[in-house]
This record gives sequence, structure tokens and C-alpha cells, in this order.
Amino acid sequence: MSAKKKVVIVGGGFAGLQLAQNLDEDYFDVLLIDKQNHHQFQPLFYQVATSRLEPSSISFPFRKIFQKKHNVGVRLAEVLNIKPESNSIETNIGEFAYDYLVIATGCQTNFFGNENLKKYALPMKSTEEAIGLRNHILRNFELLFSASEAEKEALLNIVIVGAGPTGVELAGSFAEMKQNILPKDYPGLDFSKLNIIVLEGSPNTLNAMSDESKQTSRKYLVEMGVDVRTEVFVKEYDGNEVLLNTGETIKSKNVIWAAGVNGNVVPGLSADIMVRGNRYTVDRFNKISGTANVYALGDIAYMQTPKYQNGHPQLANVAINQGKTLARNLKALLNNKAQTEYEYLDLGSMATIGKHKAVVDLPFLKFQGYIAWFVWMFLHLMLILSVRNRLIIFFNWAWSYVTKDTSLRLIFGEREAKL
Repeated sequence: MSAKKKVVIVGGGFAGLQLAQNLDEDYFDVLLIDKQNHHQFQPLFYQVATSRLEPSSISFPFRKIFQKKHNVGVRLAEVLNIKPESNSIETNIGEFAYDYLVIATGCQTNFFGNENLKKYALPMKSTEEAIGLRNHILRNFELLFSASEAEKEALLNIVIVGAGPTGVELAGSFAEMKQNILPKDYPGLDFSKLNIIVLEGSPNTLNAMSDESKQTSRKYLVEMGVDVRTEVFVKEYDGNEVLLNTGETIKSKNVIWAAGVNGNVVPGLSADIMVRGNRYTVDRFNKISGTANVYALGDIAYMQTPKYQNGHPQLANVAINQGKTLARNLKALLNNKAQTEYEYLDLGSMATIGKHKAVVDLPFLKFQGYIAWFVWMFLHLMLILSVRNRLIIFFNWAWSYVTKDTSLRLIFGEREAKL
């Protein structure tokens, strides 16, 4: 057999991780480069932000993951530039050569060019940002004891911009915290004045799901005391006041931005291959247009297929399966065998709003409520990488289910001021 091919993977999210785990050790040496030293389970960031889980429960060190995978190396670094002409990449710790380069850098929060929103609103696209959000909200609760009556209104308004799965899950979680936890933690404060406000530009919550899920999710949120406002947009936010397109203003020091994403692009490739949302145009084998050996996976990849004329949805299942398919295709390529065109098999989507309140859309079945809630929990537990972490999360969920409480409301470290 000829010498192994060198595969450099930039990004250890769902797509990059699956590719690294599935590349055949007999054919490939793999280098995984990431700015973090761990894989982050993004679907549960909102539970970190709302004090339901500790970050260690949903974070998995790469070196632990690949202890028994002897062809995989890991480097903690930031990629600065791609040099396709020399088959190398430049990082802040040096240059690395590749035979195949795979970009799996995922997405970042899209503030649509508004610098004030970027400065003052709270994003949640990484573990650090989820922890920062938790710190920010808890600190503002503490400020209520010393705040004047005029200042309390802004501290007691939690505004969530975006009513996709992240937005509705955050809103439901904060609503349960308001109902079951905050009155016990802060007996001297009146949390009946705490307002959880969801702002959504489209006509519905969970606008990408079925009509049943749209209607039921909104119904659940309203029943839980959430103020849901659709077909409204945020025009400006100065850290104290939200200005809507209707002219209305909302005082708030807690604005959470869950309204859109942009791809984390690595410099070095032609701008002509990019599409809206900063995604690389790729073929059915995930190879980036106009390149010979550079691929993109997951949220950063834009692939048109007969079923998905506008590209695949930016979901974990898409990323996972693209990673697995590319691992098989690279091996097939070396063996001069036919590669498999990727197509996403839609297994459905789901979101949870609160205890016994969830919505599930399967290809041939849609259901809501108690059973949907258990299905959501089971499937998310199965996606967790380690048995140990599954048990920890299951214990925390079971404890919360029985007691309607958690003991994880800790403030760690400092965060850049958003006020």
C-alpha cells in the first residue's frame, strides 16, 4: 500500500468529529484543528445558559475522544489562511500540509451588520457564550436588590430574538425558572414582574416545522406566561432599550440573540464560491467548487440536490451524515471506486418547550405533548458521546423532574460588560 494520505480537518463539531472518527486508519493520517480543545454539544447549550446543566456535561475533550484512534492528531489553533496552491494552511502555531483539506467550521451568530447588536446582545453559539449568558442573567437578578424601581424594569425583561428551536427552548426554560425556582432563591423579590418576551420576524414560532408544531409551540409558550410577538423585527438595541420596527420600545438589559447565523469562513478561497449566509458551494461529494482537494461539511456547506434546491438545513443530522459519507468517499477515491452522492434523509425535527411540552415532526407522523417530550429527551441522550455524560445528564433531568429545581445556578469568572 502507498503512503497514507494526510487529511486536515478544520473544526471539531458534529461533521468534523464524525469524519475523523470514520476515516480508515490504514489509508489516512488525520489532523484535527480547532480553537477549542473539546467537542461541544450545541443542542443543549440552552440548558447551560438556564442553569440546568453544567458545561462539562455537554463538552468532550478531543484528546479523550481520540485516545484509541492512533491515526488522529489534535492541535489547538486558529486557522488564518488556506493556501490551495501549496496544499497547506496557515495557523497561529505554524503551517500544516495536506493531501485533503476539510472545512467544518460551523456557524457564528449573524447580527446582520448591526454593531450595537453585536456589542450588547447576548449570543449563544459556544459553551463560553452559554456560560456568559448564564452569568449575565444571574448577575442581573442579584442587581435587583440594589436597583431603583426605574432600573428594575430593564433587569426584569428577558427579550429573546428569534423563535426557532433555540428561542422557544430558552423561553420555556426561563418560564419554568420563573415559576419554580426564582421565588425560592430570591424570597425578597417579586418575580411576577419578570417578563419573558419572544420576538420573531416570521408569522409563527418554529416557522420551519409543521403547522401543528407551530400552533402548539406558541400555545405552550403563552400558557407558560411567555409574551410571544411575531412579525416584528429588532431595529436597534443600545444595551438598555430595544427598538422594534413598529416603533415600540422595550426596556431590557437581557437581550438574547437567536435570530440567525453566518458561516465561519476561512480566508484563502475565492469569494465566487460563497453563497448567502457565508456558505461554501459544494458538489454532491462535498468538494468545494473550483478546488481539487478541498471539502466543506455541515453548516458551512451549501449543496443543491433534487430534494433540496436551496441547500440542506443546518442541522446536526446533516453534518453527522455528511462526515460519515465523506469518510467512505475518500477511501473509495483512493481505491478508484465509485463515490456516493450525498442526500439528506429527513428523519424529522423536534423542539422542547417545557416539562411534558414538546413537538415532534416525523416524516409520516406528527405529535406533541408528553410522549413528544420523552422522545426528545431519549434522542438527545443517545447523541451524547459518553455513557458517563449520559448518566450525569439523565440524573440532572430526573432530579429536576422530581424536585422542579436544580442546584447549578453558579456565577463563574468575569464577562465583558454588556450594559
